[in-house]
Amino acid sequence: MIGSHRHLMSLRRMLIAICCLSCPSQSYPEELKLQSLSIRARVSEQTLLGDDAPEDFEVYDLAANFSLPWQDYSTFGWGMGTRLMVSAGMLQANGGNAFVVSAIPELTLGSEDGRFTLDLGVGGALFSKYRFGVQDYGGPFQFALTFGVGVPLFNNLGLGYRFLHYSDAGVNGSDTTGADFHMIELSYRF
Repeated sequence: MIGSHRHLMSLRRMLIAICCLSCPSQSYPEELKLQSLSIRARVSEQTLLGDDAPEDFEVYDLAANFSLPWQDYSTFGWGMGTRLMVSAGMLQANGGNAFVVSAIPELTLGSEDGRFTLDLGVGGALFSKYRFGVQDYGGPFQFALTFGVGVPLFNNLGLGYRFLHYSDAGVNGSDTTGADFHMIELSYRF
């Protein structure tokens, strides 16, 4: 019995070694490159998805966009790519303030240099506070859905519009309410 256990352990180690040697190593840190930084502020809270938010929110944040390795651009410099948008900011309402951080993978369409972009992404966000007066987001983790468009303004500066939706998608019950934000963003491309 002990001999067969040792034999299985040796076979397991050999299979792990074969898998490690046959699989190419993937190193993405050099491919994860900072594309742009932007500051954003809410300009409207007209609801598009779900119920109307009972509280009126102000949103301010700083976002960084990092290119991901999956992309396909033509020789003319137009095509599609992927990126990771991470942000940190403040969500304010009559019921208090919350620190919000998010990470959202995005699919982008536009110019390879990032001057003209159209993006769509789904990710997650963490709220330091999720109850504001009568509004209850349901929990500290929220799903985040975003859509944005950006155009050049001057040299490396760009101007954009971003729609951002936070919701727990009913995970914490049916009595929670998310919120939609229409935002203007000023960005700097690297």
